[in-house]
Amino acid sequence: MPGENGHFHERTSQLPAYPRNIAVPKRRSEPYHKTMSARIIDELDPPFEVAEPAALSGPVVCNSPHSGRSYPAKFLSQSRLDLASLRRSEDTFVDELFADAVKFGVPMMRAHFPRAFLDVNREPYELDPRMFEGRLPPFANTRSLRVAGGLGTIARVVGDSREIYDRRLPVEEALARIELFYKPYHRELRRLIVNAQRHFGVAVLVDCHSMPSNASGRDERPRADIVLGDRYGTSCAASVTDLIEDTLRGFGYSVVRNKPYAGGFITEHYGDPGAGLHAVQIELNRALYMDEREYRKSTRFQAVRDDLSRMIARL
Repeated sequence: MPGENGHFHERTSQLPAYPRNIAVPKRRSEPYHKTMSARIIDELDPPFEVAEPAALSGPVVCNSPHSGRSYPAKFLSQSRLDLASLRRSEDTFVDELFADAVKFGVPMMRAHFPRAFLDVNREPYELDPRMFEGRLPPFANTRSLRVAGGLGTIARVVGDSREIYDRRLPVEEALARIELFYKPYHRELRRLIVNAQRHFGVAVLVDCHSMPSNASGRDERPRADIVLGDRYGTSCAASVTDLIEDTLRGFGYSVVRNKPYAGGFITEHYGDPGAGLHAVQIELNRALYMDEREYRKSTRFQAVRDDLSRMIARL
């Protein structure tokens, strides 16, 4: 997979050091407690955060790559959309739903930057050349289906297909976002996974996401409560996905697998069951826990959070 020179480091390789010009992510040794609404900032410092328990209780790692809601002021000035429109691509509050994982000895990682600014659930160089002034690196993947849909590493549109930018971006800016935020994010996520596997012989990555309550387009039927994505069995052993599904069904949720979300880049890249690396994506229906229009928690938020905590504890 692409990385420093178009290729990611191997899963078992030694983690490289952070560049000197990037802030090392904040690490916490306790669960999150504060509710963070969207905010406008001058700098992303730190760009992401890791909460780690004093001791690991098992091989599980939780990751919330799309729940970031700290919007750089420069990014907002480049956008033709207002903040409320940009937030449509957020997995709002998902990091808080899984925050109690740390209480059960499970590390939890979350992005502070928003998905509309940078999507770490993509290859590092899935870029649309029509968005940029200047030439992209020759190894950039400019023809993926995600790029064609406007949802590359630097997204062209938000979830309802509305164009984000009112002008082309300098290609240097796109590459800077990748160097300063994307690559350090994945180095840190890889560190957590390697550490879990080193302790327990296997690692289980739970990639945490949310989905709108209704499908876009002509199909307006309500979605299931939860969609589990294991790349059709290629990123995670069936026994692990079965345990998650059975647990959630036991709590009363409707659960389906792989449709419409089979898992993104993170699930595909880190999941390798034959090597003891299991990755499963969890998509939560936002109607379960929030008011989607007002970006507010609903009265069911705490109950959903408690159920997800019990699920993590069983893993």
